[in-house]
Amino acid sequence: MELRVLRYFLAVAREENISRAAAALHTSQPSLSRQLKDLEDELGKTLFIRGQRKITLTEDGMFLRKRAEEIVDLADRTVKELTLTEEFLAGDVYIGAGETEGMKLIAQTAGVLVQHFPDIHLHIVSGDRVDIVERLEKGLIDFAVLVGEPDSQKKYETLLLPQRDTWSVLMRKDHPLAQKSVVRPEDLYQEPLLISRQIKDGSPFLNWLGKSLDQLNVISTHNLIYNASLMVEEGLGLAVTLQGLINTGGDSCLCYRPLSPRLEVDLFLAWKRYQTFSPAVAKFLELMRAEISSKTENI
Repeated sequence: MELRVLRYFLAVAREENISRAAAALHTSQPSLSRQLKDLEDELGKTLFIRGQRKITLTEDGMFLRKRAEEIVDLADRTVKELTLTEEFLAGDVYIGAGETEGMKLIAQTAGVLVQHFPDIHLHIVSGDRVDIVERLEKGLIDFAVLVGEPDSQKKYETLLLPQRDTWSVLMRKDHPLAQKSVVRPEDLYQEPLLISRQIKDGSPFLNWLGKSLDQLNVISTHNLIYNASLMVEEGLGLAVTLQGLINTGGDSCLCYRPLSPRLEVDLFLAWKRYQTFSPAVAKFLELMRAEISSKTENI
């Protein structure tokens, strides 16, 4: 499977039309059709449903599209990093992060980085822990900002960030629990809950709660809190989340209530062990270490 053919495949998937894809690729329609057919023969799979006016992907085609995008992106990054000259510091830094207050330090470091090295560009990928760790494993990002330690210390190097996140409950201001200053475990036993898909039995929150998932009234799971907050607004339940991720000021009908006993979690910057960094990525890590050292000394 050649990289060139994967680019052809992605162009057809994007344009949904052989003629338009051929024009975009500056190749002939018969040549493009032949190479796509050869790709299907090589894989032993039908990748396209060929209609009169539109081409759509089969289920196998959709799977290949996801993988092809990752392969092409990684190849392009590799070529770009290898062809940079040493005369000036330039390049790309890819950071994956969930919704966390720890991104404030990342943003501060990014500000210092681009101020001194304007030819370095940062790319932030958002998602929950599952999404971000998967991207880190595949080499699609350089760093991951994680809530809690990585699952395998053998795979990753880490920096402990100076901030900590605090678990809390997001609710409507007219909910009965909003009259309390804190939320205790027994307050949640019968409540309809919206929880992150990352929360599993044995996680800090469930240990605090003293219950397993199957003992709770979980009405939905989510990977990012914003969409869950819309469900909370509609009165569907309470969202278990980290404090401060949703703006509850002004005219918002929502509020946070912290857990009691208080439940905090450490934040980490993680990267793959034995990873070889480009100069731009190495400079970002150098500045992160300096920022963390500076803030630690001031505590």
